[in-house]
Amino acid sequence: MEYHIALSGSDANPGTAEKPLRTIQAGADLAQPGDTVTVHEGVYRERVDPPRGGTSDDQRIVYRAAPGETVAIKGSEVLTGWTHVHGNVWTVTVLNDFFGVFNPFSNQLSGDWFFPQGKTHHSGAVFLNDEAISEGFSMDELFAGKKKKWLAKPLTWDIELWVNFGGADPNEALVEVNTRQTVFYPSKPGINYITVRGFTLSQAATPWSPPTTEQIGLIGVNWSKGWVIENNTITHSRCTGITLGKYFDRDDGKIEYGFNAHYQTVKRVLARGDWTKENIGHHIIRNNHIAYCEQAGIVGSHGGSFCEITGNVIHDIHVRQLFGGFEQAGIKLHAPVDTILSNNLIYNCNMGVWLDWMTQGARVSQNVMYGNKNWDLFVEISHGPYLVDHNLLMSNVSLLDSAQGGAYAHNLFGGAVRKRKEAMRITPYFKPHSTEVAGEGKVLDGDERFYNNIVLHENGLAAIPAEPQELAMGGNVYLYRAKPSSVEKDPVCEVHADNRFSISQKNSEVTLDLKLDAAWSQKRKFQLVTSELLGKTELVGQGFDLPDGSPVELTTDYFDKPRNRENPFPGPFELFESITSLKVWPVKDEVLQVEVNRQEDEEDDEENETQPR
Repeated sequence: MEYHIALSGSDANPGTAEKPLRTIQAGADLAQPGDTVTVHEGVYRERVDPPRGGTSDDQRIVYRAAPGETVAIKGSEVLTGWTHVHGNVWTVTVLNDFFGVFNPFSNQLSGDWFFPQGKTHHSGAVFLNDEAISEGFSMDELFAGKKKKWLAKPLTWDIELWVNFGGADPNEALVEVNTRQTVFYPSKPGINYITVRGFTLSQAATPWSPPTTEQIGLIGVNWSKGWVIENNTITHSRCTGITLGKYFDRDDGKIEYGFNAHYQTVKRVLARGDWTKENIGHHIIRNNHIAYCEQAGIVGSHGGSFCEITGNVIHDIHVRQLFGGFEQAGIKLHAPVDTILSNNLIYNCNMGVWLDWMTQGARVSQNVMYGNKNWDLFVEISHGPYLVDHNLLMSNVSLLDSAQGGAYAHNLFGGAVRKRKEAMRITPYFKPHSTEVAGEGKVLDGDERFYNNIVLHENGLAAIPAEPQELAMGGNVYLYRAKPSSVEKDPVCEVHADNRFSISQKNSEVTLDLKLDAAWSQKRKFQLVTSELLGKTELVGQGFDLPDGSPVELTTDYFDKPRNRENPFPGPFELFESITSLKVWPVKDEVLQVEVNRQEDEEDDEENETQPR
């Protein structure tokens, strides 16, 4: 059965193409496993709360934008009736009935590991012509100059909004305020096998989402299985774009356990008994454009296990930094068991990818990351095994390693590779390809593998300690002054090579400018990276294999082109001739290409280029 939704419809209609429904929620209420809800052109201002899901991958419920039509679902409402005060400042009184049961301008952001930096932050937001205006914190700040800011003043029952619109007349422009906590999110867990495809989802008043609470995103799965979220534009969430995370329980957010509070959450999740490969995860997050979220693009605690996150463009995450915390990144996952992150473009975020606690069986492959402020990849408090291969990690810090059991092969490290020791906290590990606990332990140095990487930063791989567990290295190429590890025998040190590079982006294309010499493969023989070469991790005792248990053989390069099995070229690309420039994104022509309005106070240039290094 296919139910049609159109702005011209009525929820009293049967939902046929000739007599469509008016709201997506009405279609959700009717849809049964195997049905499709097709939404036609227009802007829909509602929260979709699917009451049921599908029963299998073949009998799922599909929500889709009608082919060739532009469909937006917004968590906001248009706000009119502004009164000019002085200069660029306008005001309006908003009756509490306008918001219904949830008033985001009275709701403060808070939670575990949320750092307000001495200010009070609300989940509300004001948008001018689809651009987010930053929250202000005083009237003096509001009246100073042309910088756009908003401030909410509570009245007895209502809210008074004061906004500096930077010279714009709000009565002649599109002004929206978010009124809903989420846009597409089931209110109960276990709503499985749902597809959400082709929408623009934006402007939700989402809460702070640490791993110790229910994680509510602009769109989220709420402790379910088998969602497909694909080909969407997801922007302007107050905190998080997509959540794959934890359910609600009465002990959510109790941080009295201190810095190790997350371990108490892990114990509760395990005691609950339904975090298993059969019940949770297996989501596909594919070809989405995710931007302008102030906590994370994608976040998930436990619920992001056994997933595929691929082909997404993620940028401008937590860049305003009005508040701080420990949960911000383009992608932030706890317990990504057997999860694959591949072919994603992640740039201009405060942090790129953060894999935290119990990263086991995960793979990070064929991603491009650059221009991220703190790091591209951070792996924390994990025992492995996990595989990081064929990535371009080009920010100032390519890798921050606070784990063990990782294998890094055929990457291009444009920035520093750093090690942060973590010998105090204890974390569990699992039987292979499951969430059944096999033991627990501290993170010990060593037990890492680095093969066939190209290293540009002068610190090289010297920061990776070789004790007390064995460190394996071979076939890494160090350019200019990059320092090899003392463990590596016969490193390839190209002291006369040019390690300067630039990453440039024009429209949807990303280009790497770097001199790579095909003659490097003639100076020594490089090994093909396989499960046999990588061995087993020290503590867990698990080999490096794929989620289905098959062995790893890195026989194709970043572009999926065959490698020379007898002597694979180091780095992400299998080269037979030298290069100086290469288009690295999109990898495949079918990757979603979309445009989206930028965050307020950022330049609207179509070309963005890093400084050569």
